[in-house]
This record gives sequence, structure tokens and C-alpha cells, in this order.
Amino acid sequence: MALHLIKLCVGADSIDDLREWVAERSLRAIAAGLEPHSVHTTRMVPKRVDELLDGGSLYWVIKGQVQARQKLLDIQTFTDSEGIGRCHLVLGPEVIETAVQPKRAFQGWRYYPEEDVPRDITTLGEGVAEMPADLRRELSELGLL
Repeated sequence: MALHLIKLCVGADSIDDLREWVAERSLRAIAAGLEPHSVHTTRMVPKRVDELLDGGSLYWVIKGQVQARQKLLDIQTFTDSEGIGRCHLVLGPEVIETAVQPKRAFQGWRYYPEEDVPRDITTLGEGVAEMPADLRRELSELGLL
């Protein structure tokens, strides 16, 4: 069973904001001759790397709700110019929308076990992905999605 991470998507007001950020990072990587991955840098280094890289994703909390995920491709540790250990979370280029799930604010990232993650929106039924986000959110809050 895969293990995942969950993190606040600071500065994003919507999934579209996250997608724009990811697209910008991907274009920069391509221009530099690299793979079109986005990288998120964090100070704390996960200790359960093997479990995370066995099909794990980084789930993004946007405006108090889990709304999207990106596949974790690699976790690269390094020491920055100030001598502080950090890591790059190397993420797949696709932002996958999930069912909306409320989540209170927290600092940093947390492990997110498979049994707690929301389903991808494409698995919720025919036509759900085409619904406006506000309608999906409201139906989810009512327990209908």
C-alpha cells in the first residue's frame, strides 16, 4: 500500500493557480534541457522514502480543502548554501484533481496514509469531472459525492 504526503498549497487560490505554477516550472525545466517535472523544496526530509516512492503522491490542500495531487517521482536530499539539510520533492507534471476533502491548516508536510486520501475525481462517476468546482464542493460537503 502506497504512502503519501499532504501539504498546504500556499499562495494558490485554486487548482488553476497550482496548474499554472506547475506549467511554469515544467517550461523552465524543458528550457534548461531537463525533464518537465516540478520540484517542491522542503526543509524536513521524509524518512519513509521507499514507501513514498512506491506509488505515492503529494496531496495539495488549497483554501482549507484537499483538492489535487501530483505523483511523487523522487526525493532528493541536499545541503543548502547555509549548511541546512533540505530535500527536493520531485513531482510529476500532471495535477490530478481529487474529491474535495476538508483539512485544517498545519505546518510543513505530513504523511498521508492510503486509507485517508480522497479519490481522484475521475473515479467519482460519469459527469462529475465536468461539474463546476463550486457545485462539486457543495455536493461533497452535503455527503452526496
